[in-house]
Amino acid sequence: MKLFSSRADRRRGIAAAVGVAVLAVGLYVLVSRYAGFITDTAALRAWLDQFGIFAPIVFIGLQALQVIVAPIPGQVVALVAGYLFGPLAGTMYSLTGVLIGSAVAFSLSKRFGRSFVERVIHEDVIARFDGFVDTVGVPGLFAFVIIPGLPDDAICFLSGLTKWSLPTFMAVIAVGRLPAYVLTVYAGGELASGRFLSAMALIGLVVAASAIGYYKQDAVRDLVERFEPRLPF
Repeated sequence: MKLFSSRADRRRGIAAAVGVAVLAVGLYVLVSRYAGFITDTAALRAWLDQFGIFAPIVFIGLQALQVIVAPIPGQVVALVAGYLFGPLAGTMYSLTGVLIGSAVAFSLSKRFGRSFVERVIHEDVIARFDGFVDTVGVPGLFAFVIIPGLPDDAICFLSGLTKWSLPTFMAVIAVGRLPAYVLTVYAGGELASGRFLSAMALIGLVVAASAIGYYKQDAVRDLVERFEPRLPF
């Protein structure tokens, strides 16, 4: 499988990765110069501590909402969680929010059916992935959601139209989404600790994987559908 189907796709993928990296560097420089309080991690976390349990609750809610309604990439929220709460707590809060949002999306589809899904998901996504979960099963869905950049939020809604149970679906989401979130939250923790180069390397890795997943989502879908029936479990 070729990484990009054309030179135009390759240029767009490279441009997206470079653009995100430049934006991240520029934002960090601007914040460091004009909002130094934000880059003082100890002071920022001390300020958050005064809100007690409400600070993590807000982040968990934001992470859940990005699955259901908000056009915010979950990795962006995870990066902020790592910066504010550290790698361990940030991962826990991010994954909790993702699981809550995924469960809500799945349950809404179960409750209100196809007409609801067709109202909340773009018709192009439905056309490409309708029936995908029914076709591939647990190993295939896991292979799909573990790759960042794919429409995994839409898959949460489409999964609700299948015969899958909520516990099975949640187990796949929890394990499949964990690697990308761990890397992103850890990158946020590295930024907070002043290890800028290692943070940028991790962010670059996630961005590159997301760009490949986004531009090759149809190829990934076809590959998963082709090989999943051959798996021995």
